[in-house]
Amino acid sequence: MTLRERITEDMKAAMRSGDKDRLGLIRMLQAAIKQREVDERITLDDAQTLSVIEKMIKQRKESVVQFEAGGRADLVAKESAEITALTAYLPAQLDAAALDALIREAIAATGAASIKDMGKVMGIVKGKAAGRADMAAVGARVKALLGG
Repeated sequence: MTLRERITEDMKAAMRSGDKDRLGLIRMLQAAIKQREVDERITLDDAQTLSVIEKMIKQRKESVVQFEAGGRADLVAKESAEITALTAYLPAQLDAAALDALIREAIAATGAASIKDMGKVMGIVKGKAAGRADMAAVGARVKALLGG
């Protein structure tokens, strides 16, 4: 079952159960996927669909920070619930040891010696860890390992 099929099945389940919040979120996700397909004139595969989901999660994390600063606990709770629901579509996250091993492997493969080579390393790591790690955290870890 592809990721798109899973999302559609979850939408049907949310309709049957009457879960309006989840249904709204899934419809918003499908609209974002469809919008990207129309804009780029392509049909998204699972990796591209994951990037749409990651973007939506990132937007909600930024919103949580803003709502916390504004003292809006109700909106923080809503956005946090949406983050949790969207995270369910991501593959299992890499643990710290596996992520470090992946980064060290990429450093060895590229022959990276300094922070100037960070782009090469990140290109390899991003391809292998897409959807399974927070790329901001990966960037910080790569920088630390390269002595930045």
